[in-house]
Amino acid sequence: IKGGGEAQPDMPVIVARKNKVSEILRGGLEKTCAKLKVTLLRGRGEVVSAGLVRVHGADGAVQEVEGDRVIIATGSSTLNIPTLPVDHERIITSDDALELKTVPKRMLVVGGGVIGCELAFIFQAFGSKVTVVEGLDRILPVPSIDADLSKLIQREMKKRGIVCELARTATKAEVTETGVRVTLGPSPFVKDLPASAQKESVLEADVVLVAVGRVPNTSGLGLAEAGVETDQRGWIKADARLETSVPGIYAVGDVLGPARIMLAHVASMEGLVAARNCLGAAEAMDYAVVPAAVFTSPEVATVGLTEAQAREQGFNVTCPQSNFRELGKAQAMGELAGLFKLVVDADSGKLLGAHLAGAHVSDIIAEPTLAMQLGATAKDLARTIHAHPTLAEGLFETAHLL
Repeated sequence: IKGGGEAQPDMPVIVARKNKVSEILRGGLEKTCAKLKVTLLRGRGEVVSAGLVRVHGADGAVQEVEGDRVIIATGSSTLNIPTLPVDHERIITSDDALELKTVPKRMLVVGGGVIGCELAFIFQAFGSKVTVVEGLDRILPVPSIDADLSKLIQREMKKRGIVCELARTATKAEVTETGVRVTLGPSPFVKDLPASAQKESVLEADVVLVAVGRVPNTSGLGLAEAGVETDQRGWIKADARLETSVPGIYAVGDVLGPARIMLAHVASMEGLVAARNCLGAAEAMDYAVVPAAVFTSPEVATVGLTEAQAREQGFNVTCPQSNFRELGKAQAMGELAGLFKLVVDADSGKLLGAHLAGAHVSDIIAEPTLAMQLGATAKDLARTIHAHPTLAEGLFETAHLL
């Protein structure tokens, strides 16, 4: 393709398409509910007991719904911190970021976790000059994400001009006529601070995006009155069967907090387990094999133990790696950044974990997830014929390095 002017993102159109996709998915779920004769009531729910829920409508009307069991699935919301008071204009949440009608020239992202990194790449692609501030000493400092993937993503950020301020925290934010002035200080969460992180500094941005955590959506649910126990931060406590301290009341999803795994697909499985238990089963939720994906550029996907976790648990591990650029399809697609890393028990050959970065790895991770669920070995992967040319054959090539 030759000629033409420089393309610019049309944010109102982008947001409208995002909303349309959400509406399509939401509409599909509502149609499924209707097909299954599930009654949908709109309003704020109040849990009175395992046999009664009150629904407070927007018009002030109150409807009492009787039943035999209750499943609480109210999710979570963005966490606001005192040093970064959200005003939804200059200092925004991740929810606000998805509604922006213009692209800020300078964006400061506070929090280098999953959501912070995803939005950093998105807005850099839109044209923003992005800086990410992270209190720990690596990008994506999530226990389930292998350190080698963090290094790769930080390297890709540098290539795109995304600045990473590691081992730093935002201690103060001042909204000015032209944007936000943010003071950065040394992080209290890192013991051996690098010299670059020890001094206080000031950054200016047009928009500050706060992406530092979540809080439970439990306000107004009446949990205390119903006797449902929560922890100090308000997350609902539940047993292995997802039943709360009140028999007959179950909880699933984000409202269970970080003691579980706060992912949508985990919540779906928890919902199935809770539903079966409501009907008389005694099934425990199994968190042993859970895939996760991070939609950065390139994508990151993980399942099972990282190399560090496996060693901490006493496994004698071997960790073969291969690069994305070695694949013919990656070359044809022009998607060269990425890697495949397997964590294997050197004694038994059992696959303990898989850690991938690259185009479409959020789809590819399903293969090692199934392999681990079935107790497969790395040799089983190596003996499985993979189609060529594909990206998934990177797993095949990596398994053959053992």
